[in-house]
Amino acid sequence: MAEHDKLRFHYTFKLKSGLHKSFEVIVDYASLNIIYAKNETFPDWTRLENFKCKHCSLDQKLHEYCPLAINLVDIIQTFQDINSYDEAEIIVDTLNRSYSKVTSVQSGVSSMLGIRMVTSGCPVMGKLRPLIPTHLPFASLEETEQRVLSTYLLAQYVKWKKGGDPDWEMSNLMNIYEDIRILNHNVSKKIADLEKKDVSINSLIVLNNFADYVSFTLDEKMLDDFEQLLKSFM
Repeated sequence: MAEHDKLRFHYTFKLKSGLHKSFEVIVDYASLNIIYAKNETFPDWTRLENFKCKHCSLDQKLHEYCPLAINLVDIIQTFQDINSYDEAEIIVDTLNRSYSKVTSVQSGVSSMLGIRMVTSGCPVMGKLRPLIPTHLPFASLEETEQRVLSTYLLAQYVKWKKGGDPDWEMSNLMNIYEDIRILNHNVSKKIADLEKKDVSINSLIVLNNFADYVSFTLDEKMLDDFEQLLKSFM
């Protein structure tokens, strides 16, 4: 596979203690699925039978491991002795630009989990794959909301142009985020017994806040702010 067929996200955590931790996520651009290293082995707790969510559609006969769980292994192992609120300089390098911010470890882990979970092959999180090419590290709730809504509505426009039945009311998007909320709750419970401290759980809580926020906005039809923002397009 040529380099231009891949998306690369390189996360570096520089803690005040002097400890440096680095992670690289490589994604196949065509499928928007993560590219795994060959011959990786995973702990028993990551087996699908042990980690499966109640609304998961994966067949245990075809999938030995939960694709989302195996993307948590090195994160849990790396940060199990680090508090989620510990401050770090976090640098994110992509093909086109670099981002950096001095913030909590939790914020950086949450950003990285956002890529890994979506591209893992999990059928619930995988519905957010269209957001991966425009991934924005350290995004605010408002930025994430606008990316999600605009990307989803673009998909509905393309569907309409192709003769399909578009979801202009975005009701299916609300269903997607409700499924994600259930998944995040389940994963948080599953990993609670696996780590000494709270960094991974708190990072998932941050992700869950994004899901709750987008769902709430859609449900309440809070259009006034968007009308003001988008008035030049209207």
